[in-house]
Amino acid sequence: MLKKIIFKTIAVYFLSINFIHAAESGGMPQLDPEFWLSQIFWLVISFGILYLVLSKIILPKISDNLETRKSQILDNLELAEKQRNDSEAKLKEFNNIILKSKNDSKNLFNESRKKLLDDINNKKQKLEEEIDKEVKIAEAEIEELENKSPEKINKIAIETSANLINQLIGANVNNSSITAIVSDISSKNKTL
Repeated sequence: MLKKIIFKTIAVYFLSINFIHAAESGGMPQLDPEFWLSQIFWLVISFGILYLVLSKIILPKISDNLETRKSQILDNLELAEKQRNDSEAKLKEFNNIILKSKNDSKNLFNESRKKLLDDINNKKQKLEEEIDKEVKIAEAEIEELENKSPEKINKIAIETSANLINQLIGANVNNSSITAIVSDISSKNKTL
């Protein structure tokens, strides 16, 4: 690599010497040493003005733009970080609200279920009490009917027997004798 650089430098040197020599003889005033002083003067003036224009006008604008971009990028990064933190905080808050709502709805469901079960049990208990009361009333009525039914049966039997005998014989029979016979028969049936 170093050999290539040295070789290229030597080649440029020899070519420039040939070029200068050809310019002197051919009439290129830029390469004539007589005009070099004025060329150097105008070169310094041109590059001086270019340096002043670049350093006083263009480079400050570029540097201001770079600083503005840098500060805007930093502001944007800070704003993005703040918004990210706000978003994370709102997401946590949203998740907490959802979790609280789930717990509240679960508690409300459990309370409603418990209340409903208690209501059902209370109504069931009242219904059972009413059924027991109705059963007792029905049992009392049945027992009363059982107690009164032999009397009614005897009374019906006495009346029917009296009517039959009246129709068969045509005479009225004493109710006390029919009553004695029916009572005797019903007492025999009770003992069986």
